[in-house]
Amino acid sequence: MRLKLTLAALLAILAPARGAYAQGCALCYTSASALGLSGQRSLDYGILALLTPALVLFISVIYMLYRRAVSATA
Repeated sequence: MRLKLTLAALLAILAPARGAYAQGCALCYTSASALGLSGQRSLDYGILALLTPALVLFISVIYMLYRRAVSATA
């Protein structure tokens, strides 16, 4: 129950951040669209390389919090 309340509170905090989805750099968009196919592929790989460690850390913290919540109720 506590986990559901925490997730609901987190969702309530993050839901109003709709303006963050509209952020985009026109210069970045222009330079990325001017790249060739190999440049675009390199940009995609760079994004994945930066995303992977952050995603692994995020998922591991969520998993640890979940395990703590489950062990506290047992």
